[in-house]
Amino acid sequence: MNDTVGVEMTLGAIVTRYPSLARELERRKLDYCCGGAVTLGQACRDTGLDAAVVATELASSVGDDGPASWSQLDVADLVTHLVDTHHRYLWEELPRLQALTDKVVGVHGERHPELGEIAACFAAIRADIEPHLMKEERVLFPAIEQLASSPTSPTFGFGSIGNPISMMLCEHDELGALLGDLRALTSDFAVPDDGCASYRALFEGLEQLEADTHLHVHKENNVLFPRVVVLEERRCS
Repeated sequence: MNDTVGVEMTLGAIVTRYPSLARELERRKLDYCCGGAVTLGQACRDTGLDAAVVATELASSVGDDGPASWSQLDVADLVTHLVDTHHRYLWEELPRLQALTDKVVGVHGERHPELGEIAACFAAIRADIEPHLMKEERVLFPAIEQLASSPTSPTFGFGSIGNPISMMLCEHDELGALLGDLRALTSDFAVPDDGCASYRALFEGLEQLEADTHLHVHKENNVLFPRVVVLEERRCS
């Protein structure tokens, strides 16, 4: 076993320490966002991979990147980063992907009936994500910022800040399942031989949506939310 990436490290810790390895974990279908608390060893056992081999391969893929800059932010600044980076991306990208989906289904749907299922899955993803973003932006994130700026624990109408966090975690799990369905329906985003430029652009966009959302969820589940829970405990003590 190497000293850089060990089988006892959690998947979330690996991506926070070595951001470039997110793609390597994705490629091996190792869930570092919703499954970020699982160790590399356990995740490999669950997927039938040799943990020692994977750890060595990951270590050989580590570049010169240090810990992600966002991992060093305090909770208020991390909230700002999430909104400016991932929320903005989603608000801009989802309508673009919707238009592409409609176009590709209209042109290729008769020859590729599976596009109907892909379109329905994307619609479900969008219907899941957009209200989720609004709840974070209007309720949870302002509460986190208030908690961060207060010397004591503020009083929230929803009780402990852990309550909306629990809801967000459940919704992240649901979104993760939908993204898994999308990958299956697209056969790992494989464009058919007769796919046009719009078809390719759609599948590339959907794959990027999956990758960005996985990283987005990782930052919340495995970095922001645990820190917020600890901060609230400190404010209450």
